[in-house]
Amino acid sequence: MGKNRATVRAVGVGISVALLVAGAAACSSDDKKSDGTKDTAGTGTAAAGAPSAAPTTKGPEAFTAAGYRGLKPGMAKDAGLATGALETAPVSLLDGCTDFVYKGGPAPDQARMTAEVATEARYKDLNAKADAATGKAPAPAGSAGPNTSAKGAADAAAGSAAAAANSAANAKLIADATQALVDQMVARETKEKAYLATGRVSFAAAGLRELVAPAEARTAEGIGAGSTLEALQQAYGAKGLQLAKSGKYVFPVDGQQGWQYEFTVDGGKVAGIAVVNRDLKCV
Repeated sequence: MGKNRATVRAVGVGISVALLVAGAAACSSDDKKSDGTKDTAGTGTAAAGAPSAAPTTKGPEAFTAAGYRGLKPGMAKDAGLATGALETAPVSLLDGCTDFVYKGGPAPDQARMTAEVATEARYKDLNAKADAATGKAPAPAGSAGPNTSAKGAADAAAGSAAAAANSAANAKLIADATQALVDQMVARETKEKAYLATGRVSFAAAGLRELVAPAEARTAEGIGAGSTLEALQQAYGAKGLQLAKSGKYVFPVDGQQGWQYEFTVDGGKVAGIAVVNRDLKCV
């Protein structure tokens, strides 16, 4: 009886081994294609020689002299507006240029724009009058010799008074014209500060003359609002960066005559960036 049981167990083990071998062979056969090659589909492993799909992520657009958001130096105003990158309502008409902000920027400040118009009108009026006054020959002062009659002396005195009055009037006119110029310069600086963070674009009669970067923009070298003066000098020192009389750091744009980068620095950090051609007059 014990012998029969041992025989049965041996037969059972043999059947189990046979089934395992057959199953392994079947799995091996399923993994092969009809042409004998191994099928890698569904195994999670790429076929030999197949390129892996690399993600393509594009970073933020760099602010450069070649253009920004489709706006290019020298571009006509209508063409600039047609890009859709700008709000269509001007935010300044100072000096005869027309300034716009980027899409989504602040609405025009009507109070400031009205003040700009008044300041510019006064400046032009007083400047024209001062030019006319200084272009005239001064009124001759009266002179009385030792043999001059009483009437002659009176006439000479009147002439001297008139000359003095004329000189005083001219002096006041020139002083007023000078102050009007100062007011005009203050209006320009006020406009620049108002859009230093949001950015703006200025068009002259000949086309786009100034691109001011918004605060989030960076140059190709990574310089933008908040960059240190040291970083600015390291990035552009070799390109001719220098402190201009305007108080801004500037360097010329290579291959673009008259164009330059301008960096406003405040407290040792970059506060604003612009690409501008000061040779392009507004009117």
